[in-house]
Amino acid sequence: MNFDYLDAALARIPNKPLLINLVSRRVKQLNTGQRPMVKPDHPFQENLDIALKEIKEGLLDAEIVADEPEVTAEEAAEKLLSL
Repeated sequence: MNFDYLDAALARIPNKPLLINLVSRRVKQLNTGQRPMVKPDHPFQENLDIALKEIKEGLLDAEIVADEPEVTAEEAAEKLLSL
């Protein structure tokens, strides 16, 4: 593992569990044959380092989205009236 890439990826995504999940998913994609978005440093570079390099260069990112149920205007009005 290239620790320079790891440090740069952690600077972009400081949430370690999120970074681990993102890198894991990307490595799985690379293992199944998806092309890298960056040029590998050498022909035998590990997919882990390629994924970290993609994050370092800002080509791969993640966000946490809260999963809130959608409420219609009518449902919101009913809730207000029932209070």
